[in-house]
Order: sequence, then structure tokens, then C-alpha cells
Amino acid sequence: MNALEANLTTNAATDLSALSPQALRREIRSGHSPGPTAGYAPGFLQGNLAILPESYAADFLRYCMNNPKPCPLIGMSEAGSPLVPALGDDLDIRTDLPAYRVFSADGSYRSLVDLKEVWRDDLVTFVLGCSFSFEAAIERAGLPLRHLQAGRNVPMYVTTLETKAAGAFHGPLVVSMRAFKPAHAIQAVLLSDRFRLAHGAPVHIGDPAQIGIKDLMQPEFGDAPVLEPGDIPVFWACGVTPQAAIANAATDLAITHEPGCMLVTDIRTDAAEFVLGAAYFDATAGTTNAA
Repeated sequence: MNALEANLTTNAATDLSALSPQALRREIRSGHSPGPTAGYAPGFLQGNLAILPESYAADFLRYCMNNPKPCPLIGMSEAGSPLVPALGDDLDIRTDLPAYRVFSADGSYRSLVDLKEVWRDDLVTFVLGCSFSFEAAIERAGLPLRHLQAGRNVPMYVTTLETKAAGAFHGPLVVSMRAFKPAHAIQAVLLSDRFRLAHGAPVHIGDPAQIGIKDLMQPEFGDAPVLEPGDIPVFWACGVTPQAAIANAATDLAITHEPGCMLVTDIRTDAAEFVLGAAYFDATAGTTNAA
């Protein structure tokens, strides 16, 4: 077992899913990681990560504004600072996610459990909302989320839908999928629509081939889905989308989360629209997602 695999193994002596966001981040910081964070700190906003050199920050901010469904911006740091105080007083971007992907200019990446060795004074952090944040509302409504029941990461797929480019940033829309019985699918759509900072309502329902997914059992990211007869697949915009855009931009250094391994913030999901939303929705007024 290598260091990354060891870090993604839950400490059996601690029920990390029951911890507050602050306590969970402390556990991750000390090496006790949950791996994928779906189902952890329910009721609190989780975030995808994108870290870029300051020279690319303006273009990436425009990319987020152009594509608010896959890239709902919930936090941004000052250049060189590992802190995003609006999301958590003690939060340190370098250590508080279970695992990171560090990209080179050729698009290759390596996985790390912290960023201490690669951190630079010109790096700007962007935190983007995550669909894990609306899953608690779906569960409270009594709708089964089969990936959680099976202890799996949510399946994620690269589609043939293109996002709207900004500068060097461009690429396909990535979606996450949850399967439901028809009546439950309708409820899930209505529930998720309330959480616009967590991708909001789905971007597609039904036939995966219509958005370029050839095999539902072979996701590009996450784990294979758990499907039952009569299920309808429901697809949400996914925060892995910027990874393709960042790879296409060929920056000398870029950092994201490992798919499913999110930043857990101190912001309650049911209050996020009021705490974080006003400035974001003012900034994105009139923008649309190409997908």
C-alpha cells in the first residue's frame, strides 16, 4: 500500500462521518482520511478545488462565470494564501482535502495527500460547489442514494457537451449520475434545484447516449453505478469539469482535488444561498452554460 492509498483508508477506530466539518478537517490534516467525502458532515457545503498560478486566475474566473452549472464559485483566495476565511476560520487548502491531483503542463498529474512540497506564493485557490451538498436533502426526503448505500463514490462521466471557453480554458462538461425510480427522480430534481451553489437542477435525465455516454457501467471517474430495474439515470453538472479545462490550458502547475475527495466547509448548505449566494448570483447574472 502506497502513501496515497494509506491516506484514503478510513481510520476504523473513528467514525469520521459523524464529525463536524472542523473536526473532520483536523482528522484529514493528521492523516486519518475518509477518502471520498460523500455522506460526511451532512448538512454542510462541500467544494471542488482548482488552484492556478495568478497569471491564469482572471481567465479561470471568467470560465467559472461562463459555466455556472459545473463551476459554481463559492470561495477564492488571495494569491499565495492557503486560506479561504469565508469557508472556514481554520481551513488550510494545503492539508484539508483527502487527496489532490497536481498537473504539469503536458497534462500529466500525480496524486498527493497534501500540498506542502508544491505550494507557491503565486497560487490562487478557487473553491466550487459540489453535488454532495444536496445529497443530505435527498436522503432526508427518503430517497435512496445507491452509491452511498453501497459505500461507493458517485459515478462521473465525460460528455460530448462543450463548456463555454474563456482564454485558454475549454473542454467538455463532466456529469455525475444518480439513478432513481421515476417518482423519486422527479423529487430529486425539485430538491436539487434549491441548491444552485451545489450545481442545482440536473442537466440531463434519461438516455445517456444523448449526451455522449456510451456505457453507463464504465464511468471515467468514481465507481460503477448501482442500478435496479426501472431506474432512470439523472445527470448533474459536476465539479470535475474544470480538470479537463485546466489540462487543456497547459499551465505550468495546476492543482485540483482527486475526484470525490472534497473540501468540507463550515457553511451550512441550507444557508449557503444567503451567506455566499448574493455576490455570486449578482456576478453571474445574464451568463449561461453552453451545455
